[in-house]
Amino acid sequence: MEEIQLRIERKERTLVTTLTKRMAEELTEYLQNNGINCNYIHSDVDTKERLIIMAALREGEYDVLIGVNLLREGLDLPEVSLVAILDADKEGFLRSHRSLTQTAGRAARNVNGMVIMYADHITESMQLTIDETNRRREKQLKYNEEHGITPQQIIKAKSINPFDMHNTEESNRRKE
Repeated sequence: MEEIQLRIERKERTLVTTLTKRMAEELTEYLQNNGINCNYIHSDVDTKERLIIMAALREGEYDVLIGVNLLREGLDLPEVSLVAILDADKEGFLRSHRSLTQTAGRAARNVNGMVIMYADHITESMQLTIDETNRRREKQLKYNEEHGITPQQIIKAKSINPFDMHNTEESNRRKE
């Protein structure tokens, strides 16, 4: 909660990955009950609604987005500075080295990017992800130093959503 609050104060966003739809829904309810503007996406949320929710996250209507596998690939959300991976030590498709690296990468475009993997122990997949992330960071820092580059936060124009983003019944119902 403290890390989420820090992101909110800096007008940054947080992604949280869970292993099940139920966990995503329950965590959303818990965070909402604690004053956090958040929502969830998973396979039971239709594609149009997912797009609306992600656009609302970018616009700051939500500070946190919770999801299952849907947060791995294809998301361009430079506002995201924190990725929290719950049950990171539960080996399987959603917690493989590749999946963990993809998920961690959601915070890579933010200068304050941080990933927290919640686990009881460090698995081989987690260690490979940590090692790869550190390798990439060292390479980038060296390149930046050699070329006099100071990282700047990406400011990406908000996408225009063809849907009526904030007035869908489902989106408004889940915000409450």
